[in-house]
Amino acid sequence: MRKWLPYLLALLAGSSLTLAYAPFDIWLLTPVALCLALYQLNKQSVSGFKLGWIFGLGWFGAGISWVHVSIADFGGMPLAASILMMLVLCGYLALYPALAFYVLKRYFSISWWPFALPLFWTSSEWLRSWMLSGFPWLSIGYSQLNGWLNGWFAVLGDTGVSAIVAGLSASVVASLYTRRYLVSAFAIDIMVAGSAGLNQIHWTTPVKDVSIGMVQGNIAQSLRWVPEQDQPTMTRYETLTDLLWDNDIIVWPEAAVPKLELLALEYLQQMDSRAAQHNTAIISGVVNYNFESEEAWNNLIVMGKKQPQDESGHYYYFHGNRYAKHHLLPVGEFVPFEDLLRPLAPLFDLPMSSFSRGDFQQTNLIANGYHLAPAICFEIAFPRQVAANLYEDTDFIITVSNDAWFGASHGPDQHLQIAQVRARELGLPVIRTTNNGISALIDHQGQVVARLPQFEAATLSAKLSTVTGQTLYRQWGDSLVWLLTLGLYLFAVSQRATPRKI
Repeated sequence: MRKWLPYLLALLAGSSLTLAYAPFDIWLLTPVALCLALYQLNKQSVSGFKLGWIFGLGWFGAGISWVHVSIADFGGMPLAASILMMLVLCGYLALYPALAFYVLKRYFSISWWPFALPLFWTSSEWLRSWMLSGFPWLSIGYSQLNGWLNGWFAVLGDTGVSAIVAGLSASVVASLYTRRYLVSAFAIDIMVAGSAGLNQIHWTTPVKDVSIGMVQGNIAQSLRWVPEQDQPTMTRYETLTDLLWDNDIIVWPEAAVPKLELLALEYLQQMDSRAAQHNTAIISGVVNYNFESEEAWNNLIVMGKKQPQDESGHYYYFHGNRYAKHHLLPVGEFVPFEDLLRPLAPLFDLPMSSFSRGDFQQTNLIANGYHLAPAICFEIAFPRQVAANLYEDTDFIITVSNDAWFGASHGPDQHLQIAQVRARELGLPVIRTTNNGISALIDHQGQVVARLPQFEAATLSAKLSTVTGQTLYRQWGDSLVWLLTLGLYLFAVSQRATPRKI
């Protein structure tokens, strides 16, 4: 039992991280969990890779357990098969912390862990963000949105906050073994005081209030692609929008229009005309399909006024004021090895699961004179892509989603938290509209201005301010994080850290 105790504690530590994220927000659990795992890592008989993998298995197994809802409830998979697929997914994601833990123990004595781990952690998380199209969900920095380190988001982003948490956790563990408590306490004080100071800086300043309306249709996932439900769904969105015509911009969620764009032209042109008559614009998700090239795109389009002075709507089929999703969700939006996998189970043959990618960088949507940088669904979890689509005249970030896939789980709360961090690190307000919640308006400091309850068909109308100025993270991206973590690593190497055998 004593042989397996370190691994059991690592599993417990990883599993506990779920409570650090929304909706629980016990942010202090993140460094505590990392300290517990790292403390086990220094034990002579412990394998660095195995301990890191078990820690990751708990981290993701509990943290993204909502994926099971998508697989079992909507993917048509038996319970045993769903659990097996979850194990495979979480086992894969756990390889990244396993890699960080392995190289840390293999090449550095514990005294130098605080200097080496930030680079190893950042590197492994960077790999996780792009390997196999990337899945950067549950980065540990997100858990610190309401914590003592949140001032660093505007300077180093979620990437940097994650590195700080990893480094400080390693510092605490090193102090427990070396008895150098003052060094660890000093590092923590510097980081916390620095965060408090950075929070006093107004990186961006509100300029103009804009009235935003949003529609949350609350269409059951089982009905979204049923042809008989097309007209009732479109009627619901039109009826709810009748309550919002006095807003500057009106937003519908991902794929709100349930028909292919070409087949819904009459409806879209009607809404385009009505929006223009009311001096506003509608942004909506819709699926577009090119029958000649047999390509499909998950699009955001704009109807109604493009500029305030326009006298009519500007929408027409395939017009350029649109965005095509770039980061496609594996299985849900594209199926790897589809000829092999599609016949195996309903999960691999879901409706709308063969999309083409849009470009990594695209022009902003323009709605009633305002410029919006789009991100569809989990694209909001990719800070580098969001930042790449920001321009000097960008007014808002807009993200639309359909979180009905996740049921009554903690997935939608985590999704909202990610959007809040994007707002805080980039200093821009975020408009987040979903099919069944959580729809919300988020200001430039990451605070929720207004939100709709989940699982209700409802509308929201509130003001969100455009801003002037930029955060350091928006200007420099992850460059500062890489420079700082690489500098700490080179310092440790220069001190001739002694390799250790596993």
